[in-house]
Amino acid sequence: MSRNSRINHRAKKAYENSAKSRTAEQIYGFHPVVAALKNPARRNWRLLLTPEVRNSPHMSELESGAKESRTVARQEIDAMLPPGAIHQGLLLECAPLPPLSLNEACTTDGDRAPILLLDQVSDPQNVGAILRSAAAFGARAIVLQERHSPAATGAMAKAASGALETVPVVRVTNLSRAMGQLQDMGYWLIGLESDAEMQLSAELAKHPVALVLGAEGSGLRRLTRENCDILASIKLANSMHSLNVSNAAAVALYQLTIDMNLSII
Repeated sequence: MSRNSRINHRAKKAYENSAKSRTAEQIYGFHPVVAALKNPARRNWRLLLTPEVRNSPHMSELESGAKESRTVARQEIDAMLPPGAIHQGLLLECAPLPPLSLNEACTTDGDRAPILLLDQVSDPQNVGAILRSAAAFGARAIVLQERHSPAATGAMAKAASGALETVPVVRVTNLSRAMGQLQDMGYWLIGLESDAEMQLSAELAKHPVALVLGAEGSGLRRLTRENCDILASIKLANSMHSLNVSNAAAVALYQLTIDMNLSII
């Protein structure tokens, strides 16, 4: 069975199990909803549309990908979401994506696509923005902890702008153990630290790279730092000490893909 077939099989099982309990995720906003409807691993239940969206061009094609669709007032979607959620008149209720193991998502296939490990990065907006950068620069996967990381909420999906459907997300119980597994798989673990003497550059990436990023404020935890192969910083102007974690991920991915002339996946 191919990797995609295994993932789709897991998706079917996840859908069947979720359908029994009817625990739905809510994806909202144009790009996240379109990406979810196009993702064969995502099983959707119901698409809610405002009249304005339903009457817009190409919407019939979008609706055709939904198991069920219904026209509702904007206020009805507003009431189903957190205050201030920008849904653009679309809300998709769907089953969670099937879980993936580290081996399924991160085994290299001859290219040098990087992965990202997030050490207690808990803001869904930041994780969503990191997913978006990961998709833009061809990262293989993102690895999160089961605890101290956000669930795949609509807010994360909105910030990811569709990337939640294209970049595999692996959740692990023990980040240090996962780091050891990745090293055994041939990855070079580079921890990003603003105070590290060595600066991040393409020359450091002589093997497949796993970028390790810590939470804002506290940064990498001691054990996470010790399990990295090397610590590196991003060169900044003297007036700025550090970057937001999602911005740091984007800059680091640029340096490790564009600077190395790697092909974008």
